Amino acid sequence: MADNPGGSASGIQLVEEDDAALNSTINTTPLVDIMLVLLIIFLITVPVVVSAKEVELPEEANKVVESKPENLNVIVDSDGLVFVNTAAATDADLTREFSRIARIRPDIQPEVHIRGDLLTEYYHVGRIVELAQRAGVLKIGFITKAPPPRS
Repeated sequence: MADNPGGSASGIQLVEEDDAALNSTINTTPLVDIMLVLLIIFLITVPVVVSAKEVELPEEANKVVESKPENLNVIVDSDGLVFVNTAAATDADLTREFSRIARIRPDIQPEVHIRGDLLTEYYHVGRIVELAQRAGVLKIGFITKAPPPRS
């Protein structure tokens, strides 16, 4: 192609940088394209993720349980120290108590109530549950505060 010094519209016109106005706007077209693609992907995948097997979820219901004298109350304080009915206990003491409870007939076996402090690491409570299960205790319960009344 030959340069056309007259500037006719038939050829390519070169613009000098000094003559062109500075374009300071952001081209948002690629952003809009990506957002539309993501929207389509989410519209397709969300129903697949949500449509899992239908199950009937239980309603929350806490019953007030009165502690019987034969039940074993295990308390875990915020430092992880374990107490059995107010007396400090080691893992060996707990294993001995749990084994004693496990030897009782299942229909009259006392319950083990675990009261864990709010700041207790779950490891300490889980250790007690594990000791009770290994000994053969069938009835383990967690004692918590009553939930606030529904309005």
